[in-house]
Amino acid sequence: MRTTVLDATTLEALVSAAVAAPSIHNTQPWRFRLDPDTLTLEIRAATQRGLRHIDPTGRALHVSVGCALLNLRIGVEHFGWEPVTRLLPRPAEPDLLATVRLGGTPRTSSYTSLYDVIWRRHSSRFPFSEQPLPIAVITELTEAAHAEGARLHHLSPHRTDSVLQLTREAEHRNTTDAERAMDSRRWVAEADGTGLGMPPEVLGPQDYRDRIPMRDFGAHRHAEVLTARTFERHPTIAVLSTAHDRRTDWLRTGQALERVLLIATAHGVRASLLHQGLEWPDLREQLAPSADARPSHAQMVIRLGYGPEGPASPRSDEPLLRGSAW
Repeated sequence: MRTTVLDATTLEALVSAAVAAPSIHNTQPWRFRLDPDTLTLEIRAATQRGLRHIDPTGRALHVSVGCALLNLRIGVEHFGWEPVTRLLPRPAEPDLLATVRLGGTPRTSSYTSLYDVIWRRHSSRFPFSEQPLPIAVITELTEAAHAEGARLHHLSPHRTDSVLQLTREAEHRNTTDAERAMDSRRWVAEADGTGLGMPPEVLGPQDYRDRIPMRDFGAHRHAEVLTARTFERHPTIAVLSTAHDRRTDWLRTGQALERVLLIATAHGVRASLLHQGLEWPDLREQLAPSADARPSHAQMVIRLGYGPEGPASPRSDEPLLRGSAW
């Protein structure tokens, strides 16, 4: 689909695609600005939507923006332009995380088939079946992460148990840390419509006021909570990692993560993200893949499988696009 001019309808579609991306606690920590002279979209960090205690370095914020950036690149290509992307283009403006210039006709069509998938991708915090992922799908997901500068490690059963144990430990710490619990509660919408983030029905079967259910898949493997809903005994877990741990690596992680999630969705595979262990430096270090001697920094833990489609998380009604003169 080739659009010769960037009209208001196309611009709205591009931003809508970008903000359909996942973000930690559904914080949606992004803002956009169009430079009409260069046809360049800027993505800036909405730092007021950050998580001061859970994400003090802003790593998860950058990963979230990276997911939105990948969707924006897909949208730009879908409408017939080459997405010319720069990460952290102006050191003097640290909140400017990326720019995407609408270039000429795309030389290749890397993402066109994924545009429609953007609207179908939702995290699912519900039980999956025991059906394993086909090797061909695992290979495609691994290659997708590699294409965006990250590595996707599919864990052995023994390593899966270890990672879930670390996740349980992190969740226990989170629920007993008053400041982190306050961060979490701020991003859950109450029944009366107050709150900034996700409504209870999106979160799953457990008590959302104490913790966000299925942020912690690991905890649901305890026998005492396997009641009305039984989670799979042999989950498929993958760890997304990078060789370095800089702001650019976090943005690349987000792009890799969203590309993996979109391709998984295209194959009918559901996913949920287990971020708890990454929120504690000592646990994050233990999550890093150790299959080879190369440096590795864990950036995301992903649970994959076949099961019900999760409901869509609501999107902010704040103005996301700043005028040409998120």
